[in-house]
Amino acid sequence: MTHLPRLLLAPVLSLGALLSSGCERAFFGFVNRDVPPADASVVFAAEHGLALDIYRPRGDVRTAPTVVFFYGGAWKRGSREQYRFIGHRLAENGVLAIVADYRTFPRAGFPAFMDDAADAVAWARAHAAEYGGDPQRLFVAGHSAGAQIAGLLGTDARYLSARGLQPSSLAGVIGLSGPYDFNVGSEYAAIFGESSQWPRAQTINFVDGDEPPFLLVHGEDDRTVEVRDSIELDAKLRAHGGMSKLVLLRDAGHSAPLAGFYDPRRAPAVLPAVLDFLRTRAP
Repeated sequence: MTHLPRLLLAPVLSLGALLSSGCERAFFGFVNRDVPPADASVVFAAEHGLALDIYRPRGDVRTAPTVVFFYGGAWKRGSREQYRFIGHRLAENGVLAIVADYRTFPRAGFPAFMDDAADAVAWARAHAAEYGGDPQRLFVAGHSAGAQIAGLLGTDARYLSARGLQPSSLAGVIGLSGPYDFNVGSEYAAIFGESSQWPRAQTINFVDGDEPPFLLVHGEDDRTVEVRDSIELDAKLRAHGGMSKLVLLRDAGHSAPLAGFYDPRRAPAVLPAVLDFLRTRAP
């Protein structure tokens, strides 16, 4: 387990306050203000009008690790364009980054957005090599609701298996501030449907020992998603013989992992942990 020192605490909190206050447009406008568009955009699910943005790896890289990233937004909002800063940060470090859209509520709920995510992963597996990526080193990642999606792809085989893949086809899962054992309750009941299917939304319920490696990053002071979600998932993965690394960010909130991509000085533990995970994990 790794902790973020108190260094640069105030800048991390200021960014987090901006996002948590509901000023998402201002937050993403700020972090993307000098970031150019993606290198390419591709429609991967025409029937739903879904596309993904592609950020080619920089440097002398022939077969880069490939990351499919899913954004957060409580399964209700978000867009791939908002996460240009994530795509470019990964690309400049030799990673093929793919930021994918998925249907959000009320347009669609669970499990429809899981099918969208699985379609994006299947597209990446089939086309990563065309953009300098290694389809055999294919990772899924996400922040908040996107981390729930990534985590479920890595544990519940039903979504990838319908596309000829398995969780073991993934080289790893990266979860940033993710809900993996959360209370659906009245706030999210419309999204997740009948209470009988709520357990299907919980990543922790599907850990049985055949998962790919996990990297879990979470702020200890997260008031949006309880840090215990990452702690308990890490423990269960390990208890079943899986590979998991837990990075806890001291005095940090829900958006701290994002701040670590926008400006690595703001959360200095985040980017090194992610890049080390990508470079050392094999399928």
